[in-house]
This record gives sequence, structure tokens and C-alpha cells, in this order.
Amino acid sequence: MQIPDTFREKMRELLGGEYPAWEESFQNKVHSGLRINRRKADPDELKNRIPFSLEPVPWIDNGFSYDVDTAAPSKHPYYYAGLYYLQEPSAMTPADRLGAKPGELVLDLCAAPGGKATELGARLAGRGVLVANDISASRARALLKNLELQGIGNIYVTSEEPAKLAGIFPETFDRVLIDAPCSGEGMFRREPQMMQFWEERPPESYVPVQRSLILSGAAMVKPGGYLMYSTCTFDWEEDEGAIRFLLHERSDMELCDIAPYDGFHEGFADADLPELKKCVRIFPHRMDGEGHFLALLRKKERAVEIQEHRGKKSPYRAGKGVIPEAAEEFLSEIRREFKRQRFYIQGEQLYYLPEGLPVQPGVRYLRTGLLLGSIAKKRFEPSQALAMNLRMEEYPRCIDLSAEDSRTVKYLKGETLDVSDVVPARAKGYHLVCVDGFPLGWGKLSGGILKNKYYAGWRWQ
Repeated sequence: MQIPDTFREKMRELLGGEYPAWEESFQNKVHSGLRINRRKADPDELKNRIPFSLEPVPWIDNGFSYDVDTAAPSKHPYYYAGLYYLQEPSAMTPADRLGAKPGELVLDLCAAPGGKATELGARLAGRGVLVANDISASRARALLKNLELQGIGNIYVTSEEPAKLAGIFPETFDRVLIDAPCSGEGMFRREPQMMQFWEERPPESYVPVQRSLILSGAAMVKPGGYLMYSTCTFDWEEDEGAIRFLLHERSDMELCDIAPYDGFHEGFADADLPELKKCVRIFPHRMDGEGHFLALLRKKERAVEIQEHRGKKSPYRAGKGVIPEAAEEFLSEIRREFKRQRFYIQGEQLYYLPEGLPVQPGVRYLRTGLLLGSIAKKRFEPSQALAMNLRMEEYPRCIDLSAEDSRTVKYLKGETLDVSDVVPARAKGYHLVCVDGFPLGWGKLSGGILKNKYYAGWRWQ
């Protein structure tokens, strides 16, 4: 591949004696990866059940690489069960090192298509709230699909300008992730066509957007909370330059150490800010991944703490938690406690709102919590999102097929199934269809024949 001369010279100046090894890495095989969904499965157990060879990503506890010549993980039923997310290994690092914990309020400011947001949501383990935002509504819809496929229900998916969100959620979040739009220099090895875009839109054109983003993100971190800033570029102004800018603008932010790995390269500090060494660089000649940059910052706590902010008073209230009888009957069978005050009906849709952060007026939401299902003509139809959010043991009527059973793929293609050999003769009504114990979606059973209710937009192609 032809690397632009101006880019070569910039990298030679940045890397010094390591430049030849970096240039040679362009001849090496790129690494494809998948990250096991810790919300649904234990990584150590699931890796032994996946029927193709996996190699651990040594700096990510639930990350694995695979050989694209011998494996097609997106064409396996486990992918449709949301058991893993396909992600390049170095891109797994920011969400991993941000370290979200159950019960926290977390914001992914530039979240589409969801590679980092799905890991943050999985780490919350159903407690707390993940706000996943992308300014592009079309990209935010793809983000929503990936979050629901992974079974994450304690979410708000929004499509707003970051500066507007900063005005609505000042000092609200325990952790904020900004995976900023950038010139993508770290992906040139994997996607050579990006070099053309780099020449058409150089790194300096991204700097104003990145600086606006990092200021908005910092404004939404609560005192004592953390901000992770990441890019997939090597450009100093887009990387350490953005951190230097933030530290100059906000004296309440400080750089933190990031959990180490032997292959990490420290940040490139300038003379007046040596702490920039706490940033992390990922280079393909040092690690089995592509180029990445990350910096972890903490907002200092105040001597006298202000009252914790949770947004304006929400107009979305469920009142007495009254829901239609058909929905009540269906949900009563699920082996899970639902808090009535968190039910919310909008039109024909029934949602289960997250706890801890109210819906805010004036925000463009694509999803408010877990979509439980739709209510029409005194009937309740459970949603695909609910199926993915459940565990098999939480619903009393399940049809569990193996990954090798041809009916599993037929189900994912939307076909009607004869399941008379695996269900009682008189069984009827909604059943949760699973693969090896993991939910895939709904079907409606009558006389041993399963009418397919798998969401049409997700079908196996």
C-alpha cells in the first residue's frame, strides 16, 4: 500500500527509532476480534463453547482475536444471541479502562455504532443508567440495535448536540466516554482507503470539533467522576493536544494513570506538561491491534460538595403504575421484579424506565429504557428487546434449540417451525426461543407449530 509521504515524515518524527518497525507492521496481518458480552455469559466458559479458534487479547479480560480466513462469527447463532460483539482489539481498550461499575450513571457521548457503549452497558449489569448519544440520528438507530441485541435495557439512546446535553446534564455522570471523530490514522493499516480521506480532510480540520467535545464531556462529569478521551489516530494535536487544551481550560480536571500493559506506549509529553506521559498510545508494531490513543481524567472533588444534579424534573411519570391487563398478565409470568413506578406508556408502546436519571424535556430520545412490548386491541405483544434482555430461566415457556439444529437458522430467517418434538402436545401461546440456553426472540405456539415472531429487521440474511 502507498503511504502518503507527508504522513511518513510525520510518523518518522513522532516515533524516532521505532519508525522502521512501525512501517514494517503494514506488511503484517491485521487482527480481527470479538468481545464476549459479560452481561450474558462468563468469558472463560463461553470461549470454550464457541466453535472456532480464539486467542485471548492479553490486555482485555473478555477480548479475543480470531482468524478471518477460518471463522465467520457474524454467521453463527451466538452472534444473534448477543453473546459477543465484533470489535478490533485496540478499540476495546477505552471502555475497558474507563471501568464502569454497576449502579453508576455513564455517558457515551459519540457512541455509534456501539462497540464501546455495549461494553459500558454490560459492565453496569442492569443497574444504573447508560446514556448513549450520537449526533447522527441514522447512526444512533444502528447504535440502538446493537445495544438491544446485546440485551442492555437500562439505557437512554439520544441524538443530540453534545453542547446541548452539557446544558441539560451538568456534573451528572460518574463516567463519560468520548471516542472522538478523528483523522483515523491508526486505521490506515486495516483500511487503506482511509488514506485518501486523510489527504482530503487533514487532521487539523478535526481539532475544533474534538475540543468542543472534550469541554462538553468534562462539563457533564460530576466531581470525583472520570472522563475517558480516545481516538484512533496518531496525530499529536488530536491526541495529547486535546488533553493539554482541556487541562488549560479546566483546572478541576487531572490526568490519571491507566492500568498498564507491556505493549502500551506512554503519551508524548511537551516540556511544560510532563504529565501527558500518563496518556496511552497503541501502535501496531508493539501490540496485536491497530492505532489508538486514550487518556483518563478525573474531575477533582470540592471541599464543599454541591447538591448532586440529576437533571430537571421529568414530565414522564407513570402515576400509579397502572398498565393494561394484557401486559400485566404477561409480565407477571416473568420471574423478575418490576417496579410499577418505572412503567411508561407512549402511544401503543410500553417501556420500563431506568432508575436514577429521569427523562428530560427537550432531548431527542430514540429509546427511553427497555421496550417491553406493544399494546393494541387489548393484546400485548412482547418486544424483541425484552427477549434479548431476559435470561432463559426467567420465562416459564422456552424452546431451547442447539446451534447445530437446522431450525435455529430457520428461526433467525423468519420461518415457521415444527417443534412438536421438543414441546408438550398441548403447549400454546408465546414461547421464548433460545439457542443453547440463550434467548433469540419470541414465537407463538399452537399445535406444535411455532409462528415466528423474530424481529424482521434483524433476520439472518
